[in-house]
Amino acid sequence: MSEQRESQEQPEELETRNDEAPEAEGGTDDRLQELEALAEERRDQALRAQAELENQRRRFERELENAHKYAMEKFAAEMLEVGDSLELGLQAARESKDVERIIEGAELTLKNLTRVFEKFGIQSEDPTGQRFDPERHQAMSMQEDPENPPNTVVATMQKGYRLQDRVLRPAMVVVSKAPTSPSIDESA
Repeated sequence: MSEQRESQEQPEELETRNDEAPEAEGGTDDRLQELEALAEERRDQALRAQAELENQRRRFERELENAHKYAMEKFAAEMLEVGDSLELGLQAARESKDVERIIEGAELTLKNLTRVFEKFGIQSEDPTGQRFDPERHQAMSMQEDPENPPNTVVATMQKGYRLQDRVLRPAMVVVSKAPTSPSIDESA
């Protein structure tokens, strides 16, 4: 008998559950629509964020390209003044035979060039009397020099230049070497 009761109770439970299902489906449909709307909103936000990142990446690339392309703009503008000075000096040299004026013009142009170099962190380097440094100097020759220790720059053939701490052009130098002792002729 207890088995009959259980079998009778079970269909009633199923019926009750089936009765609740339509109400749950309606609630589920509403919930599903809410979740779909939320998912669509999140998807839209993600797409917008991705598009913004892509736009920002392109903008940075363009700015970097322009920075590389126009990095020398200020320096070049300053050098125009030096070029103008050289042109005026050449014109004056052609028109005048006064060597003193030509020298004065060349000195002013060199002074102007030096000012531009200093403004942009370019330093000239004349290492005469200093110890030879292969990272900053280029040895053109060596000569015996009893007055200086070996590996000392005894003459600068062409000045070197640095931009901040980086070598733009090494100085071309003559380096001292120790005097060789006279060879003894053993055959005599």
